[in-house]
Amino acid sequence: MLFRRSSEENPGKKAGILERLKNALGSTKDNLVNRIESLISSRREIDNDFLEELEGILLGADIGAPATTRIMSDIRAQIKAGLVKTPDDVRTAIRKQLLSILQTSCNTGAAVHDAPQEVWMVVGVNGTGKTTTCGKLAARQAQGGHRVLICAADTFRPAAIEQLAVWAQRSSSELIKSKIGADPSAVLHDALAAAGARNVDLVIVDTAGRLHTRSNLMQELEKMKRVAGRKIEGAPHEVLLVIDATTGQNGLSQAKEFMKAIGITGLIVTKLDGTAKGGVLFGICQDLRIPVRYIGVGEELEDLLDFSPEAFVDSLFSEKPGSLLNIP
Repeated sequence: MLFRRSSEENPGKKAGILERLKNALGSTKDNLVNRIESLISSRREIDNDFLEELEGILLGADIGAPATTRIMSDIRAQIKAGLVKTPDDVRTAIRKQLLSILQTSCNTGAAVHDAPQEVWMVVGVNGTGKTTTCGKLAARQAQGGHRVLICAADTFRPAAIEQLAVWAQRSSSELIKSKIGADPSAVLHDALAAAGARNVDLVIVDTAGRLHTRSNLMQELEKMKRVAGRKIEGAPHEVLLVIDATTGQNGLSQAKEFMKAIGITGLIVTKLDGTAKGGVLFGICQDLRIPVRYIGVGEELEDLLDFSPEAFVDSLFSEKPGSLLNIP
């Protein structure tokens, strides 16, 4: 059974998504692309000062050292080979490298599963929008005709359970919860038992807002993974890390710790509409090769978008939406 994105979208819908992406990524565009454009327009030739300033722009946009090194090495190699001759050529080279970084990551790991019943664990630190994202995921999948059950395993925060109850009602999803302070693994066990009895297609598990530096909390997540695997073969089928884009490079540090502790199959990057640090996506993809599944560009249900590398890069560099997707 497929739970991932549908590629059967009409051109009008794609164009609308690209326009929303352009608006949401305005601050990131200002911090990255517009600064690159300003540099290019002010120089007639490529020299060491040009390259040093360009490197500083990439680092300042939170792209990160490894991704910046990759881009700069590629540009220098192309200059040496005579393929990049002018500042305008540099723009094209950067765009291609940024797209390549995202595409390589998104081709890593399975994006679809054939399991008749799936379990998605959603993890992350407090304040990233994790619980709201769980609700949006449930609503999206329910709209796609799937029977969804939400497991409220963040038993330390009453507000999280209340939020999920609202989302469950809105999406006609089922909700399994317990008393405040209950063992999260026990709640998950009950949710998976209920899912089996009720022929649920997808179980979305909201976990407590982990501080990635707290080893005991990471151990609890590991226990939940074991419980899921014992109840349903192959579970959890996705372990999705929610990252707040406004945290910049701290988001990369979080991803590394979660990857080390429990493994991550995909990322959901939220709050891209409120930051100039959207470049962190490139750093995470370059460093960890973790595919970005969804991005959040607002508070409404429709503001959780399937991630497209082409649309993301296109929205940063293009004045006209859709040039990379052949949309008129």
